[in-house]
Amino acid sequence: MTSFQVRYHPLVAEKDLPGLDPAVRKKIQRAVERRLFTHPEKYGLPLRHTLKGLRKLRVGDWRVIYRISGSEVWILRIGHRQEVYRHPPRSLQTVMK
Repeated sequence: MTSFQVRYHPLVAEKDLPGLDPAVRKKIQRAVERRLFTHPEKYGLPLRHTLKGLRKLRVGDWRVIYRISGSEVWILRIGHRQEVYRHPPRSLQTVMK
């Protein structure tokens, strides 16, 4: 079984996570640990159009937008389903430098 390393974009930790209700935050963290550490390609659905190359993990009404890069999973955005797609996910360019 392949193990993936999950990394959060700095702005996810700075802006997305602190704004979440603690119960929702815990639910999302549990889903990330159970699904993305082992099978990110199995649990997350690919996005299309301008978000092609990214995937989404559904956690109730919340979405975790991420990209698989080798053995790493980069979480680029976490937000409510009604707003998460309005603001483009953060680019990996700023993280990879």
